[in-house]
Amino acid sequence: MHGEYKVPGGKLVVVDVEVDGGRLADVRLSGDFFLEPDEALESINAALVGAAVDADGAELAARVRGGLPADARLVGFSAESVAVAVRRALTRASGWADHRWRLIHDGPQSPLMHMALDQVLAEEVGAGRREPTLRFWEWAAPSVIIGSFQSVRNEVDMAAARRLGVEVVRRITGGGAMFVEPGNTVTYSLYAPASLVAGMSTAESYAFLDDWVLGVLGDLGLNVWYQPINDIASDGGKIGGAAQKRLRDGAVLHHVTMSYSIDVAKMGQILRVGGEKLSDKGVASAVKRVDPLARQTGLDREVVIDRLAEGFRSRFGLTGGAVTEEELARAERLVESKFATPEWFARVP
Repeated sequence: MHGEYKVPGGKLVVVDVEVDGGRLADVRLSGDFFLEPDEALESINAALVGAAVDADGAELAARVRGGLPADARLVGFSAESVAVAVRRALTRASGWADHRWRLIHDGPQSPLMHMALDQVLAEEVGAGRREPTLRFWEWAAPSVIIGSFQSVRNEVDMAAARRLGVEVVRRITGGGAMFVEPGNTVTYSLYAPASLVAGMSTAESYAFLDDWVLGVLGDLGLNVWYQPINDIASDGGKIGGAAQKRLRDGAVLHHVTMSYSIDVAKMGQILRVGGEKLSDKGVASAVKRVDPLARQTGLDREVVIDRLAEGFRSRFGLTGGAVTEEELARAERLVESKFATPEWFARVP
């Protein structure tokens, strides 16, 4: 069995394993990382032999650490990343380049349709009717999108939202509220098979799925990094955040919203920021937690999106596509039966 794991911001870790009687019988670690002393490589291999095939990442990482010489130095990888590569080998995980990726960048949709399209397209990938897809969103109207488990009254000033003509909707992923207006954010979704993140915890998969976009932003001259569990940060502050859901049919939905040129005054009127979040982030207002891409890149929003798409294409391959009529029809029905209903919107009042 063969597993690969590109450490976010680090090196490639590759593990080839053989299994006998439900345990690892032979392990061969390789990659473009740095490791001293040389014999530490065989120490890692030996430490993993005998581990149960259903051992979790913590147990595998503990074996690696326990087998390392006292003077070992690991650069560009860690015991935890070796454990992820082993788990990916045992679960027969796929890599980015193992899939044919499709690009969707259609015209503007309503906030409710975006919510429904995310669910429909993820389900289509999970069912094998659609190839893995990268979709960039265009907004037809301003909106606040709250996370699946957020309280409406705690997160949003509904009177202010109505006064300012901002529609409030609820998405299927967790995480925090987003404020968007047409042209002020860069939002995209990845719809991928579960095999792409096999062997990873949810937290590990956030960093893994965001690594490519950090690379593209770096190519644009930004100093950016992943800030656990789901933020993209920069020298000038937070740029964006991700949210994710693993569907029962075997698909992963991972979407990211990055601020381009946001109306922070309007956002501050609509979104409520709780005391715990302020204490956690060490900031005084929601306004200070946003850092637009427009100022940091100096590029038009359309150019930023084109660069992101081209960066993805150069790394993994990407061919053009569109939402099908059948998918649109399904999304429209889902708006009526789920996303536009009071039951869904007020599931957490």
